Amino acid sequence: KTALGNVSIPSGMLSTIKEAGGKTVGITIATVDKSTLPADVKAAIGNKPVIQLTLTLNGVETAWSNPAAPVWVSIPYTPRAAELESSESIVIWFIDANGNIITIPNGCYRQSDGTVSFSTTHFSDFAIAYNKVGFKDVPDGIWYERAVSFIAARGITSGTGNGNFSPDSKLTRGQFITMLMRAYGIEPDTSWSDNFSDSGSTWYTGYLAAAKRLGISAGVGNNMFAPDREITRQEMFTLLYNVLRVMKQFPETKKSDEVSPGRTLSEFTDEGQIASWAREAMSLLVETDTISGNAGKLAPQSTATRAEMAQVLYNLMVRISCH
Repeated sequence: KTALGNVSIPSGMLSTIKEAGGKTVGITIATVDKSTLPADVKAAIGNKPVIQLTLTLNGVETAWSNPAAPVWVSIPYTPRAAELESSESIVIWFIDANGNIITIPNGCYRQSDGTVSFSTTHFSDFAIAYNKVGFKDVPDGIWYERAVSFIAARGITSGTGNGNFSPDSKLTRGQFITMLMRAYGIEPDTSWSDNFSDSGSTWYTGYLAAAKRLGISAGVGNNMFAPDREITRQEMFTLLYNVLRVMKQFPETKKSDEVSPGRTLSEFTDEGQIASWAREAMSLLVETDTISGNAGKLAPQSTATRAEMAQVLYNLMVRISCH
């Protein structure tokens, strides 16, 4: 814990550094001299904090990266009034050695302790930024507005063109798997020898290859993913569950008590419509209040809209990163 920020170190953090044995390991959090940043980056950050995390072995700076052991970081921050009104647009930028900006999807402002928190699997320079993105067809105050703003601010979606998000449009399987993997920082494969036969050569091809390799999806049969087919709610929830399993980021199940017992699938009148392969996923998401249904129904076989997708991703990411 420091005045500049707090760092939570996981067990196994150094498992990728074989030369660490017997050495003194140090972690440093320091402010970054903004004059060293590219002019456009410096202008975008303004007076917001920029920190540098470094790791040393016996005093010698050493590169660290371990995808299996994310380090949680929180930086004190007091938003301006306009930022506080749209706090979902407060993000964390990773600034690489070339001065390029990469948004960390899980960065989140926590009003409870006045910090911006995020997890990282590598050390570098990190900056707090404000990136409010609006769409012409997302009205102020509508139920999905904050969710759409959240995923747009993090580059998980750029909308459908011409300043629109198309919230009521049906979501395809290719669109969902792409946004889902962006949300959890899973990079598309750049080369592959084993992909779905209908993966094509387009914006979702690399994401399909990664999803197959990681076991996130086995497709719809006959080595096909059906990327252009509209996705059902139970398909969406199952893919989401599989990503959470791969990332080891399951939300905690709410404890049952006499006042507020935990929810189960049996409470929903259309429970019988849930396919056997989707029951485990939907059960967990119901128990954790990630999905709550509508009018006592989960509508597992209904197709999902882009607004519904945004809300589900927002609910999960906020639960894990912002509390």
